[in-house]
Amino acid sequence: MQIDWWTLGFQTANVAVLIWLLQRFFWRPVAGIIEQRRAVTRAALAEAKATDDKASSALADVEKTRVGFAAERTAILKQAHDAAAAATAATLAATTQTVATREAAGTAAIEAEHKAGDKAWAERSGRLAIDISGRLAARLDGPAVQESFLGWLLAQLRALPEATRQATNGLALEAVSATPIDAAGQTRLSRLIAEALGAMPIITYRTDPALIAGLELHGPHLLVTNSWQADLKTILKDASVEGAA
Repeated sequence: MQIDWWTLGFQTANVAVLIWLLQRFFWRPVAGIIEQRRAVTRAALAEAKATDDKASSALADVEKTRVGFAAERTAILKQAHDAAAAATAATLAATTQTVATREAAGTAAIEAEHKAGDKAWAERSGRLAIDISGRLAARLDGPAVQESFLGWLLAQLRALPEATRQATNGLALEAVSATPIDAAGQTRLSRLIAEALGAMPIITYRTDPALIAGLELHGPHLLVTNSWQADLKTILKDASVEGAA
């Protein structure tokens, strides 16, 4: 009798792989079942040839069980892989959302800081401009400056619609100047305003140094701004709009 060592080696390797798989995936309950089947197999081998068919059937059952466990293992691995992929995708989405939120918050904070800085700078510039204007007005010839603003005021009044000018007849108006106007100047100013309006309003006078320089006319339904203060506010407003743009 000649022994085929290759066949014996392959059979031995198959048995080793089978044993490893059984140990790997059956754990103790399966190992107990295998041990019982081995015991049955050993008992069957110890019997006569009549029990040989039972042993073959038992081995076939074991093979079928091994294949079933292999398929279950594949399904478990796929399920674990899908769960890990879903968890990774969810984590990535949450991280992306967090980064986007923080980036938006940072951008908003920077923009707010810039706006606050621009506003503070505009306020400082406005105060500086008012201070400079006040000092320049103090150095200029008072009557000459007053006459210039008076001319501008009269031109604005003449440019008003006819209905608006006529509506001032008998209306109480307040003339506001940066510096006091004496009685003679008030009489002259009232006459010039009445001529420009083509009506006879009742004019009172008030001094407001905040105007810096100028002459304005205030009424219930009439407001004619004609001062350095008004001009500076307009300039600062235009500068703020341009800066925001």
